[in-house]
Amino acid sequence: MFDVFVNTISDLWTTSGLAAMQWQNWLMIGISFVLIYLAIVRGFEPLLLLPIAFGMFLTNLPMTEMFHMDFFVNKEIDFGQVMKNGGLLDFLYLGVKLGIYPSLIFLGIGAMTDFGPLIANPKSFLLGAAAQLGIFVTFVGAVMLGFSPEFAAAIGIIGGADGPTAIYVAKSLAPTILGSIAVAAYSYMALVPLIQPPIMRVLTTKKERAVVMKQLRPVSKTEKIIFPIAVTLVVSLIVPSAAPLLGMLMLGNLMKESGVVDRLVKTAQNELMNIVTIFLGVTVGATATADYFLTFQTIKIIILGLIAFGIGTAGGVLFGKLMYIVTKGQVNPLIGSAGVSAVPMAARVSQRVGAESNPTNFLLMHAMGPNVAGVIGSAVAAGVLLAIFA
Repeated sequence: MFDVFVNTISDLWTTSGLAAMQWQNWLMIGISFVLIYLAIVRGFEPLLLLPIAFGMFLTNLPMTEMFHMDFFVNKEIDFGQVMKNGGLLDFLYLGVKLGIYPSLIFLGIGAMTDFGPLIANPKSFLLGAAAQLGIFVTFVGAVMLGFSPEFAAAIGIIGGADGPTAIYVAKSLAPTILGSIAVAAYSYMALVPLIQPPIMRVLTTKKERAVVMKQLRPVSKTEKIIFPIAVTLVVSLIVPSAAPLLGMLMLGNLMKESGVVDRLVKTAQNELMNIVTIFLGVTVGATATADYFLTFQTIKIIILGLIAFGIGTAGGVLFGKLMYIVTKGQVNPLIGSAGVSAVPMAARVSQRVGAESNPTNFLLMHAMGPNVAGVIGSAVAAGVLLAIFA
């Protein structure tokens, strides 16, 4: 009887997660707790950082069999393995791997975005394009550091400060480092108010920062309806790989501006966006397993991501300075920093830094033009990279 009891206890122990726990699991769980703290206590992008952190927590609990990274490391999905041996997070992760979740996130973003400032000032497109400089400079730097072109492209896209776009590129080109890229992208998006201002102040003079720009012209409803259709047509014909993200972005915006599908707009903005955010965050976090996350490569990705974001900000500001010179002081260079697609946070940072030099200055609406242009620019950049390397 005693032997039976001992054997039962032994079996319970050997089949428990505690027996399989290694230091790597404890460390990854500790990292997930830090991210949970940052999301809840510090408020760093909590809508996505919290589910990402909890997904990281779940995937590093041994013997739960909820997620198997090995099923997804190749460009082709092993559907047979997923159907036969897949866990809950394996099935949910199909939405990431197939590009469904990022595209639906863009649908919601489009339904919440006003392209009016961009339409009123088309030159903002140039600032949004200039802010993508960090993507391509970092791509070159990552290749020089020994990363494959596919990995370098996935790392560089962090410079666009657009989480869904970074995930969309990484799931195709570098699935094994998706967790590292997602954590870096959303961390830097949350730190926009800390990272951007020093770069903006170094690259501009007080006189430039104090420039008051002319009020934007009113934009008609007809223009706002034609804009998403025209942009989808032009960009999709030139860069077909950008169509899934850009098409969903513009569909959401067209629904909003049409004024005839309010129920669909509210669903895209709220219920659909919230559901997809949960699924996207948890499954992306699940890719951050100890085997793939606890490497020197992750440290390099985080550093390169910061460089990409910094160069992107600098690229936008420097192009803003060029426009300041060409227009003889009519453009405030600070709005160029909003060319990264962290909407609307980057535009608010432009407003705040500008108000430091001129408290009566109101740059927010002027900065929203480059800001929404950056969303389009990052999607186009992603399409270009996928067209070349996917």
